[in-house]
Amino acid sequence: MGKDVSAEAFSPRDRARYRHKLQRCLDTLARMLADDSFSFPRRHIGLEVELNLVDDRLRPSMSNSAVLEALDDESFTTELSQHNIELNVPPRPLAGKSAIALEHDLVGYLGEADRNATAAGARLAVIGILPTLAEDHFDQKWITNNTRYTLLNDQIFAARGENMTLSMDGAPLGGHNPERLRAYSESILPEAACTSVQLHVQVAPEEFATHWNAAQCLAGVQVAVGANSPFLLGKALWHETRIPLFLQATDTRPEELRNQGVRPRVWFGERWITSIFDLFEENVRYFPGLLPETDREDPLETLESGQAPKLTELMLHNGTVWRWNRPVYDVVDGKPHLRVENRVLPAGPTVLDMMANAAFFYGTQRALAEAERPVWTQMSFQAAEENLYAGARNGFDAQLYWPGQGWVPPDELVLRVLLPLAIEGLRSADVSEAAIDRYLGVIEQRCLTRRNGAWWQRTVVTGAEDRGADRDTALSTMLGRYLELSRSGEAVHTWPVDTP
Repeated sequence: MGKDVSAEAFSPRDRARYRHKLQRCLDTLARMLADDSFSFPRRHIGLEVELNLVDDRLRPSMSNSAVLEALDDESFTTELSQHNIELNVPPRPLAGKSAIALEHDLVGYLGEADRNATAAGARLAVIGILPTLAEDHFDQKWITNNTRYTLLNDQIFAARGENMTLSMDGAPLGGHNPERLRAYSESILPEAACTSVQLHVQVAPEEFATHWNAAQCLAGVQVAVGANSPFLLGKALWHETRIPLFLQATDTRPEELRNQGVRPRVWFGERWITSIFDLFEENVRYFPGLLPETDREDPLETLESGQAPKLTELMLHNGTVWRWNRPVYDVVDGKPHLRVENRVLPAGPTVLDMMANAAFFYGTQRALAEAERPVWTQMSFQAAEENLYAGARNGFDAQLYWPGQGWVPPDELVLRVLLPLAIEGLRSADVSEAAIDRYLGVIEQRCLTRRNGAWWQRTVVTGAEDRGADRDTALSTMLGRYLELSRSGEAVHTWPVDTP
């Protein structure tokens, strides 16, 4: 979630200084873009996975510090709640058999994490939302012992001025009426229920806008096909409940500001862009600083001295505006570069499923970005946003809009239109045929069977309840079976729906 900050309270002078530095960073970024100051030696990809820890009863295990100490691996770090850790995989090229090597690395990383979690009395659960979470797991005492998390919690609640409200209506389960969640939280820990896979792709500055616009077009399809978060606090809600939950869990707006149309900090955006600068400028213009800490660097002076500025304040601010497709500026080995960070996908169910989701995104994004007539010139931005919410709510039962196709189910859209584009995009990136066949074959079969993680979870819970189990027992039984099958490594569309 970004760099550490100091524990001192922020004064009005701090906020004024921070605003000034943000503008200074923006001016510096504008000059860097105009002067072509960015490194782009080759196309790199990166991946982050947020993970849950559970105990022997399959409830959240508040043991991340012990697990991380046992791991002693800088690839793993803390997350917001004590039952979360995060894996950051080193970046690598997309071409060749790199994706297959990444799959093997992920299996190794997660296996090592699970072994160390077991030694600490916990188990690893790779799932979008842990279905055994209860409201008492949102108590502020479970926030990870890190100043940044505590300050972020305090600043969001100070801006909001009241408790967090969680309110959503679900998609019908097993022929019953839709279930409804109404809950309150005195901390931002509901955000920690949302565990995701974040995909990064490094792009040249002149290519950023087309890649970001393409990612926005794909968001609804991604969540519909890859949904894996259907339960929260005992309720069957959206197929990808992370989408509304993350919005509500970090919302700094009381009801009156929402009614006025003030933008949320979890944001799809509101327009197609022509430059990465558009996104950073919107972040600064629309959102007050939550963590207004400054450093001593003058970014313009650093740039004029021939070095790459850190743009610290701009990056810290960017980390508190949670766009579903986020712009990233970074400096590695003294060289600045730009990335699109795709944040819509849930963690799990298996490494193979996550790699399939990644390959589908990277391939289709590239093909759309390189198309002679961009798809975003043929559809409104609002249609892309509506697709995100429709796909998240209803999964394969959604109706999504696509130019030339009208309103179609996601499986039909993928099989007819997007899967051929994904193949084309991966071939254009020189990805091996073995990787293309392996990962896009999973997407094809998932769409042919209309089975993803959310479908499997909902089906198994419905079956358990039909046999007389109450909801809590059904969720625990389902999660236990989920963990067994996820360790097999077989893609979720092949999983049986019986429970022992």
